[in-house]
Amino acid sequence: MRIGLLTEGGYPYARGEARLWCDRLVRGLGQHEFRLYALSRDREQERAGWVDLPAQVTQVRTAPLWTAEVDGTWYGRRARRRFAQHYGDLAAGLCAGPAGAPGQGGYSPAEADRFRSALYGLAELAREEGGMVAALRSEEAVRALERVCRAPGAPRAAREARVTDLLLVGAHLEQALRPLSLDWYEEGELGSVDLCHAAAGGLAALPGLLARHFHGVPLVVTEYGVPLRAHYLGSADAPPAVRALLAAFHGRLAAEAYRSAAVLTPGNTHVRRWQERCGADRSKVRTVYPGMSAARFAGAGERPGGRAGERAGAAGAGAEPGTLVWVGRIEPSKDLVTLLHAFAAVRQRVPGARLCVAGSAPDPEGAAYLLHCEELAGRLFPGDPPVEFVEMGGPAAPGLADVYARGAVIVLSSVVEGFPVSVVEAMFSGRATVSTDVGAVVEVVGGTGLVVPPRDPRALAEACVALLGDPERRDRLGAAARARAMELFTVEQNVAAFHRIYLEVAGRCPARRIAEADAAAPRPFAVPAELRVAGAGSVEVTR
Repeated sequence: MRIGLLTEGGYPYARGEARLWCDRLVRGLGQHEFRLYALSRDREQERAGWVDLPAQVTQVRTAPLWTAEVDGTWYGRRARRRFAQHYGDLAAGLCAGPAGAPGQGGYSPAEADRFRSALYGLAELAREEGGMVAALRSEEAVRALERVCRAPGAPRAAREARVTDLLLVGAHLEQALRPLSLDWYEEGELGSVDLCHAAAGGLAALPGLLARHFHGVPLVVTEYGVPLRAHYLGSADAPPAVRALLAAFHGRLAAEAYRSAAVLTPGNTHVRRWQERCGADRSKVRTVYPGMSAARFAGAGERPGGRAGERAGAAGAGAEPGTLVWVGRIEPSKDLVTLLHAFAAVRQRVPGARLCVAGSAPDPEGAAYLLHCEELAGRLFPGDPPVEFVEMGGPAAPGLADVYARGAVIVLSSVVEGFPVSVVEAMFSGRATVSTDVGAVVEVVGGTGLVVPPRDPRALAEACVALLGDPERRDRLGAAARARAMELFTVEQNVAAFHRIYLEVAGRCPARRIAEADAAAPRPFAVPAELRVAGAGSVEVTR
């Protein structure tokens, strides 16, 4: 089967989201052919290069979202009228008030249809004319935005938009719609794959929407985070008009991707709820948990020389009694301040307890937060502090599995979390966990760990003390956690789930015409089996 894998800010680049998951998926499905279509986010990402690609990746096409040269395409009078009509309809869709209609992402069916028609109208125009960069940057585009914002019935935030706000919105739309000008949608490109798989929602799914529109290629959309929510949080500091218009655009685009996808694969129930609120049809949703490698944590999760899943002793193999371990990216959303205050309460009841904070602070905000936490630890624990800060990622840093192995209990203190990777790693390591109730934590932990409210140092301390003082319970929970992780969160289960989904989608989508060249050398699963007729060259079957 030929898979068009669509990414934005990730694979095959060495830096970016979903890089490891995509690489494991592609390597695990060696029986399929993958063609990568990647949108990059910045110059640094491109400079970092690509990861080593396996042989089943037969083609890579890339395009930047962070820059675009004027393509030299200047529209004639008729094309300008079509552009003004479609762009105006798209802009009008951003100013339409929500109607709360089920299945339309909170918007009326008529307005959803108008946005959809405008988006594909722009795509058709860009395909016919050879591009759209100049038109999207034109004064005519800004004037179209201004007209709909000043029109009767427009939301208050839109009516109050200043010229600078409209320029910001126009620049963002031009960047978001750059995929419309790419040459990825011809018969030899995305038009010839058996299905498109967007490795994230949002802009990554846009080329898949266009391949479906032009060629009927089915689309699978995977979301392990919530791009729409990330956009809402990322634009919190923007002017009200900019925030409202861009939120409407990304909400409309998400709703269209969810409507058009043959299958949606959220990574957890938290993401699934967001998709359904944006109009996703429940019958198309299949929850597929992220796949992670368990092998690197086997030493901590199993007794040396013992069988897989065998309990590793009262505190776990190699654990330091009384030691709490926190692992992750250091930033304010991880709420290490609450963890430190909770640990102060733990020390009052377990005097020998220690805390290891292992992580990295790759940006200035994280570095400042780490400094604040170190100063707070110095004030809470003067003298010989029982808190150790371990920098991960450097040449002298300990291995991740070794850090987890130290902990009698692994702690997560976040106030915002999607899929809690550190909790799953702790579960692979056979460790009992204490986590805050955020994101998909409850779904991941099940009954194998303790869950407390976020921003509650007293509850966090009580749970930690309970496990530190009960080795048998800690051992029992750790064994159950490893068994659960091995069943649900391995690379193998993730790859097998997507293999089944690919076959399901290929098996129920309408058959498409086979080229003569393809008919001479059939590929397994490249097209439905009933299209292959011995001695007949190529045929077309309709259903």
